[in-house]
Amino acid sequence: MGMALRIGRTIRNAPRLQHILRVLVRHGFEDVVREVGIDRLFDRVRRAMGRGMPDAEFKRLPYAVRLRHVMESLGGTFIKLGQVLSTRPDLIPAHWAEEFRKLQDDVPPVAFEHIRERLEQEFPEGVDSVLGSIEEKAIAAGSIAQVHRATLPDGTPIVLKVARPGIRRQTASDLELLALLAEFVEHRFSDLGYSPMKVVEQFHRELTREMDLHREGRSTDRLRRAFLDNDQVIFPKVYWQATTENVLALEWIDGVRLSRMEEGDLSDDELRAVVANGADAVFRQCLEVGFFHADPHPGNIIAMPGGRICFIDCGMTGHIDPQTAERLADLVQGVVSQDMPRVITAAIELGDADPALVQDRSFRADAWEFISRFQTTALEELDIGDMLNDFFDKVRRHNLQCPADLVFLIKAITTIEGVGEQVYPDFDLVTHVRPHIERLVKRRYGFGAVRRRLRDGLLGYAQLAEELPTNLHKLLYDLRRNRITVNLEHSGFESLIRTVEHASRNIAHSMFIAALILGPSILILADSLADERSWLTTAGLLGYAGAGLLVVGRFIVDRLRSR
Repeated sequence: MGMALRIGRTIRNAPRLQHILRVLVRHGFEDVVREVGIDRLFDRVRRAMGRGMPDAEFKRLPYAVRLRHVMESLGGTFIKLGQVLSTRPDLIPAHWAEEFRKLQDDVPPVAFEHIRERLEQEFPEGVDSVLGSIEEKAIAAGSIAQVHRATLPDGTPIVLKVARPGIRRQTASDLELLALLAEFVEHRFSDLGYSPMKVVEQFHRELTREMDLHREGRSTDRLRRAFLDNDQVIFPKVYWQATTENVLALEWIDGVRLSRMEEGDLSDDELRAVVANGADAVFRQCLEVGFFHADPHPGNIIAMPGGRICFIDCGMTGHIDPQTAERLADLVQGVVSQDMPRVITAAIELGDADPALVQDRSFRADAWEFISRFQTTALEELDIGDMLNDFFDKVRRHNLQCPADLVFLIKAITTIEGVGEQVYPDFDLVTHVRPHIERLVKRRYGFGAVRRRLRDGLLGYAQLAEELPTNLHKLLYDLRRNRITVNLEHSGFESLIRTVEHASRNIAHSMFIAALILGPSILILADSLADERSWLTTAGLLGYAGAGLLVVGRFIVDRLRSR
């Protein structure tokens, strides 16, 4: 980012930056602001900071709690940032991540006239052409969008999710400031263990995806189609005729959110069915479908009579590609069978690390400590959420980065485990999800998987044999026409070249000094044979002195170069 661009962004976002700094100071972060040097970014910001006064009430709170309050005060973008960081204990301390999980983005709703204006902008042909009615009172409001009950022209009840007016402009401003501050921090602190700029870039991508309600509709529809064969788990239907980038129309689901459920709403059998269905749904998404709801907390799950459940708010999703699923199976099988080489190989491939790490003794020691923890654990007793958390906690010590989608997978699994403990504590989740883990391993190591890999290998060799005559003919054709060139690149010659150059200089200096010694010697000898002494002896002595000075100078230069 050029200097002119940074200054332009700072000036453009100066009012927001002033507000951010005032909030930081009020919550007791004045010393941090001054240490980082943010207050020197802009004169007006520094003066605004001088008007802020720390609040004694916040000064007594721990750092993590104060920072959570800062994010809640700054709203929208910063609440989402905290929620994303709560899933990244590899970037922040674990107790900070735990505190950030308390962040809620329930905010006062926008006045309905602004929502009406938004709908008119999205449907220029007329709101009445896509909606039969809409209730003015919002049933939920978040930092990005708020939700209203509505109907389609035919009377079908729907949920209408509408992006808050001005949210994109506000978010763009906040993201620019976050990028600027991340760059500032990264240049001042080089020992953080991660790149603040890359974290902000990733957050920018995630938030941009979550703000696209049309994309959320596609994710919802994809998950709904994946569960058409399961009437116990549903995802709401998307009404595309009333859906845009800023508006999402979903099927109305009768039920109660788990976060708002009260005692007596469901029977014990229904509560148990809710937990069983939720666990089955999340593990099937993560380990079999390969596309999953990454935030299945109680507020995003609706419980219905009979224990049926519906997942809502599919803005945050994750992908697990087949190769990553195979590496997860390798990891599980390696842990259960106490196979350290398999666990290490899976760790290196999952973390995209240097294969040379296999020889690192401390890495191997941590891998064995991890495996030993599950030494007496059979596959049917394995808690995969606990195992993955412990695994990535170990590999982070060796600067291995946990891929974002695997972070989301761990978050989804541990979140649904937390839901189970909250809704029906007596439910044996580990035993219930065993078939999903067994199928994951079987897909990798079962007879069918071995046969498939053997078939693919044979097909590859057959294709190679089929293409060999053509490739050989092309090679010979290019050889006959001198179209093949060989490029040789040497390496490791620098040291040899330096040695030869040093030896050449030494030889040259030695010959020059020898000449200075031999020449004066001849002069002195000639003068001694003459009848009278002349200036030749004096010249010879000066030659000796010059040779001595050159020897001393050369010695000093060599000593200085060797340091």
